[in-house]
Amino acid sequence: MKGTCPASRRCNVPATSGLHNGGVNEPETVIRPVSDGDRPLLAWLVAELWGSEVVAVHGDLLRPGELPGFIAERARRVAGLLTYQLVGDTLEIVTLNAIDRRAGIGTLLIEATVAAARHYRCRDIRLTTTNDNVDALRFYQRRGFRLAELRPGAVDRSRQEKPQIPRVGDYGIPLHDEIDLTLRV
Repeated sequence: MKGTCPASRRCNVPATSGLHNGGVNEPETVIRPVSDGDRPLLAWLVAELWGSEVVAVHGDLLRPGELPGFIAERARRVAGLLTYQLVGDTLEIVTLNAIDRRAGIGTLLIEATVAAARHYRCRDIRLTTTNDNVDALRFYQRRGFRLAELRPGAVDRSRQEKPQIPRVGDYGIPLHDEIDLTLRV
């Protein structure tokens, strides 16, 4: 049911790589909403992936492990996680991590989030990334997100509240700015 996984249901999506794999059966990917029983795992996973249970975005400190979201599972293990918050008529993606990279996990999580945004009658989906995260910028734009806002120095200001934020990011790029992207739903 590609692209139609509402927040209240599990979606089973066969994993496909598009490559010949010698007849090996790939495990299916299950996208499901985060449940209360997932909270301890989420807190740990967010801390592992983000360096802290708290993330800093547009001047706010958020705890993704306490937010709604979706978990991607393959072969009964976590393959990805997306957390979000509702802000007015906007669904804001707070975190997105595909542990199994380049396997379609991030795309499936985005598709479930689009369905959730429609369910909540949101006008758009918004997310924030940083100036060094060129892989994320490519990923989101290829899925229809548009650049919406640049906040020069926002990461520098957030670093005052969360000193764990590194000064140098991906590809050796100095980490200073936040970039918002949006997708109309």
